[in-house]
Amino acid sequence: MHTVFYVSDGTAITAEVFGHAVLSQFPLVFEQVTIPFVETLEKARQVRARIDEQFRQTGVRPILFHTIVDPLVREEVLKAQTSSHDFLNTFVSPLEQELGIKAEPRLHRTHGMENRKLYDDRIEAVNFALSNDDGITTKEYDEADIILIGVSRCGKTPTSLYLALQFGIRAANYPFIEQDMGSLVLPTPLKANRHKLFGLTIAPQRLHEIRNQRRANSRYSSLEQCEQELASVERLFRQEAIRFLDTSSHSVEEISAKILEATGLRRQLC
Repeated sequence: MHTVFYVSDGTAITAEVFGHAVLSQFPLVFEQVTIPFVETLEKARQVRARIDEQFRQTGVRPILFHTIVDPLVREEVLKAQTSSHDFLNTFVSPLEQELGIKAEPRLHRTHGMENRKLYDDRIEAVNFALSNDDGITTKEYDEADIILIGVSRCGKTPTSLYLALQFGIRAANYPFIEQDMGSLVLPTPLKANRHKLFGLTIAPQRLHEIRNQRRANSRYSSLEQCEQELASVERLFRQEAIRFLDTSSHSVEEISAKILEATGLRRQLC
């Protein structure tokens, strides 16, 4: 098995994201190691030794994805027995030529607090998502950018939090529960913010599997109950002309991206 190291003088998030995207193209299983905040030569030597030890033990040259600003630290890490891939310099040099200006590398710029307002906005969006999760309150819906609606366990909460943390979007979510199904209509707070509504649905079998992990062998998790609830909620979506998305085979990242594409909500990136 190949070992992959993600090494950075910052959080290593960039190296991980790029690395995962590249490795996903190969039908292999990788052992993955993330090492953030490699900011000194001493830490660089430790990383080099760790990579070389992995090579010695396995006989397979590790793969290294790195984003290291300091050239001396980077040079020390690159002495390791590894197949290295430098995401930053791959793009920086061509862009310097295109823009006619030299880059000014600085530690922690990518995932730090370079833009304090955007950072604060993201934190406030996360707090908003937590306060307005699962219909806890509807009093702040006027402040929401989007309100996700659907049956319990269809992906509303993780999507709300991802939209908040990743993009600074104020996302609330409201669940339709079994007691609503007899005469399912939009509650008054949702009607008042109808233009913000976006529905999530899911395949009955998938919902059954998810609910069964939470409450095994209950009416709540039964396939019949899942089918009935989903049929009622999707009927409401169509009657009210509410856009909705089937989350069955999508990750939270894909769900969020599809919602942003469909709604045109502005991404706030730090």
